[in-house]
Amino acid sequence: MKNKLFTLLFSINYFTLYLTAYPQSNSARFPTDEETGLITYQEVVNEAGTKDEFFNRAIGWINVYYPNPVDVTKTRDPETGIIKGLHRFKIQRTDAEGNQLDAGVVQYEFSLEFKEGRYRYTLTDFVLKDQSRIPVEKWLDKKDPTYSPDWEGFLDQLYDFSHEWIKSLKEGMKPKGKIKNDEW
Repeated sequence: MKNKLFTLLFSINYFTLYLTAYPQSNSARFPTDEETGLITYQEVVNEAGTKDEFFNRAIGWINVYYPNPVDVTKTRDPETGIIKGLHRFKIQRTDAEGNQLDAGVVQYEFSLEFKEGRYRYTLTDFVLKDQSRIPVEKWLDKKDPTYSPDWEGFLDQLYDFSHEWIKSLKEGMKPKGKIKNDEW
């Protein structure tokens, strides 16, 4: 019995070590659109609500999430149920001494579309804003002559940002509790 328990615990620890040593592949972490070749996070989320309710929830979420929400959104069309926006976030690199240094700004586009009982988000067109616009998909190519080990850290930051954005959006799109009338 002790040998079986030891074997089971050893197997679990080995499997955990394997998952830690070999993280998800970039293709799993960064889905690309077949037509454009761009990293694109897109999902249809089934949720209770109407197109108008989703639109209002999204505006409320945008107003909380972004410091300057009016500047971020380029389209706010309640008739079609579409919101489009453009924003950016900073990335950092770590120098040899372990100091965090600014490495640039990544710009991205998002769209939110609403229908009865569901909404769809799309997060795409990530570009490093430099002297020119550099698509971040370049960071996926380790054979690129200009490859830098910093690119792995940039990809990690892109992944973390995207997933935090999606998590925050989904939380903001959940139905709010009904306000109870206080009759007295």
